[in-house]
Amino acid sequence: MKKAIIGKKLGMTQIFLPDGRLVPVTVIQAGPCTVVQKKTVENDGYESVQFGFDEIPENRVKKLVNKPEAGHFAKAGVKPTRVLREFRLDDCASLEVGQVVKADVFEAGEAVDITGTTKGRGFTGAIYRWNHHTGPMAHGSKYHRGVGSMSANTYPARVFKNKKMSGHYGVERVTIQNLSVVQVDAERSLLLVRGSVPGPNKGLLLIRSSCKA
Repeated sequence: MKKAIIGKKLGMTQIFLPDGRLVPVTVIQAGPCTVVQKKTVENDGYESVQFGFDEIPENRVKKLVNKPEAGHFAKAGVKPTRVLREFRLDDCASLEVGQVVKADVFEAGEAVDITGTTKGRGFTGAIYRWNHHTGPMAHGSKYHRGVGSMSANTYPARVFKNKKMSGHYGVERVTIQNLSVVQVDAERSLLLVRGSVPGPNKGLLLIRSSCKA
């Protein structure tokens, strides 16, 4: 069954499995998420649910929520949140507006796909950005970390589009598939997922049931 939740990366640690193996895990605050809107085939042409995550304190609502957003939350009768994301789930009909979805929608052993935004690395060279090989590192080379050959001289006498060059690196939407949920702490809304996930600590994550499981 297809399930999903919004989360926040808290960091990495390591735990022991029952068989004694030590595995690295990422700690994710998964939810609680409030159902803010339901879309139906009759009204919208498809079925989906909209989740709200990270509730905004009352003293910050006027500063962070504009009038259209405030009306959207008021119509649903829920408190404003910082994040809104829409998911197409298998059991949209079973969810109701105002219902709270917690980390216990997933169980230990399930496979999940996690989407996040990678760390920004600023303007970087071709060696770091594209993993190109360096030039000769001897003193006489004088060309150690350059981009290398750009194109032919006479023909085509230009640099082709999409040539891998230096530029902005990072801040990309990345999905890592088939990660295993090692442990679920429903009381503290925590998921422990084996391995690393994209993005910095406190970065937003979308956790879905694996499409390959």
